[in-house]
Amino acid sequence: MTISRRARLLAAALCAVALPVLTGCAAAAPAVPPGPPPAATAPLTPADVSAWLDGMVPAALDRTGIAGAAVTVVRDGEVVAAGGYGVAGDDGAPVDPAATLFRVGSVSKVATAVAVLQQVEQGRIDLDADVRRYLDFPLPLRFEPPVTMRHLLTHTAGFEERVRGMIVFDGDPGPVRDTVATDPPEQVFAPGTTPAYSNYGYSLAGHVVERVTGEPFAQYVQHAVLDRAGMTSSTFTQPLPPRLAGRVADGYAAAGTPAIGFESFRDVPAGALTAPATDLARFASSLLGTGTPLLAPQTLALMQRPALDAGTLGPLAEGPRMTLGLFDEGRDGRTVLGHGGDTTAFHSHLQLHPEQRVGVFVTLNGTGRAPADSLQLRSALLDGFTDRYVPAPATVPAETTGPAEPGPGAAERAAAVAGRYESARSPFSTFLDVLNLMGQTRASAGPDGTLVLSPGVARTEPVVYREIRPWVWQEAGGEQVVSARTEDGRVTALGAESAFTLLRTTPVRDSAVVLPVLAASVVLLLGALVAWPAGALARRRYGVVAPVSPGRADRVATGLTRLGAGCAVVAVAGWAAVVGAVSGLVDVPVPVLYGMQALQWVATGATVAAAVAVVTGARGGIGRSRTAGRVLVLLGLAGTAWVALAFGLLTPDLGY
Repeated sequence: MTISRRARLLAAALCAVALPVLTGCAAAAPAVPPGPPPAATAPLTPADVSAWLDGMVPAALDRTGIAGAAVTVVRDGEVVAAGGYGVAGDDGAPVDPAATLFRVGSVSKVATAVAVLQQVEQGRIDLDADVRRYLDFPLPLRFEPPVTMRHLLTHTAGFEERVRGMIVFDGDPGPVRDTVATDPPEQVFAPGTTPAYSNYGYSLAGHVVERVTGEPFAQYVQHAVLDRAGMTSSTFTQPLPPRLAGRVADGYAAAGTPAIGFESFRDVPAGALTAPATDLARFASSLLGTGTPLLAPQTLALMQRPALDAGTLGPLAEGPRMTLGLFDEGRDGRTVLGHGGDTTAFHSHLQLHPEQRVGVFVTLNGTGRAPADSLQLRSALLDGFTDRYVPAPATVPAETTGPAEPGPGAAERAAAVAGRYESARSPFSTFLDVLNLMGQTRASAGPDGTLVLSPGVARTEPVVYREIRPWVWQEAGGEQVVSARTEDGRVTALGAESAFTLLRTTPVRDSAVVLPVLAASVVLLLGALVAWPAGALARRRYGVVAPVSPGRADRVATGLTRLGAGCAVVAVAGWAAVVGAVSGLVDVPVPVLYGMQALQWVATGATVAAAVAVVTGARGGIGRSRTAGRVLVLLGLAGTAWVALAFGLLTPDLGY
């Protein structure tokens, strides 16, 4: 399944990353815009495509340290090229595009969308009906407008991110119903308004398929989608059935590391598909209407159109929009639809060119030496293929290219966007809200009306965007489009890709402020925790009489302050370890989380005791230096309390 690239870059420790994150963003310079893509000039023939892939993929694998890859290309229902590169596992066996199985992650969602649309054709599911009519459990929702199947398939149901139990190594994730009915995520956005990628939403859609067909999801999809399309070596079953178990490639989370075990995904409809590259070629042909039909032509056309409009999305509809299961990946005026998929170790992408009836699938069984290696390899291959083999339109609509010079008010609009943003795909209601400290995007305005996002959308480096029409910007020399949503004259969100939105942070959540405050707070508290015993030892050694406390209230307040300072430092270290574990998809026992919250409550409550100690000490005449020391401890405790309150570390919901 697609695990947000933003989430993959999360740090394992809060304090350790504070300064690098801040200085890294400040020092980076915008990337040099790429040149315009060339017009397609090469013939889409087996000989040319195979030669092009043979010249590109092996070199890319060597450069990145990715173990293996498989690529297939189809046109008009026929396989143009099918290549295997590198090795499938530790035994050194070469990748076979027809025999080697890959875990394709969120490419699975496209098959789930097809299964849903089959039920729409049969009248069993209404795309615009309240989805709760199909469920056999209560689904708590915060907003009044009903969640519909259309919302689930376009990632606009409004659910926050949940990650607990996402992966079970070499195990059975259990029934889909248990996944969706047990501790469902909070609904944090009104349906249809804010694209926020959601594995839970697709699992819910898969359970609806189960309800209306009377079959387990994996069983239904096997005969109605996979087998029907000729994908006889593909399955959603986890662990793999015996007939396929020996064919799956080993996966490598990083170059040079041992292969990881088989990843069973909790959200089966969202990411459990295992398949060889040639089966995905057959699936692509069916989606293009040139292979075995899975949907009626009118339903297939519906699946390829944007599924929401400005009626609910508002200005965000000016950017790329989801279809019923596919992303808008248009390039240089070409119509391109697709879906990527990432697991811990496998990285895949299916891309369709409906007008040319061409499909491309690429899959990798390793991440590479750097976290972005697999993404960059896939992007280079898919973009390179499009530019080489898919003709660009003779004329590109003016609204997709914009004026040669910025229009009136462009600089003011870019300035209005400036600020910090966080991903809508986040766990806002749980303690993992603290992850939003690590993944914020900084928007800044150039003097020429350009907009700079640091980092750019789905990038690791800053990207420059220029306005192509009011409140819509396009990557300079590239394809990416960003649109802004305003409320009461203030920019509140940026539409970024079809299923991702950036939300403006509030001042109390701005990482440019919060991270330095947190780092300074920890330094102050650590200094105090060292100074207190060190001072006592020094007084004992040199026979200095200890300062007299002004009274009982001061002694109690001082003792509680010291207890709170110790708890605060331990809590910061503990939360950092918890975040690191969760980022590595390791489940943290609930008692550990209760213990962390207990420490955090003591530390937060000690802020009051520290304030009392400052007042009683000042009134009792303890001296300026001791009063100043108490004030610094108070500031340190207040800083950690700020983070705890602003980012959900004290929330009673320990699900994540």
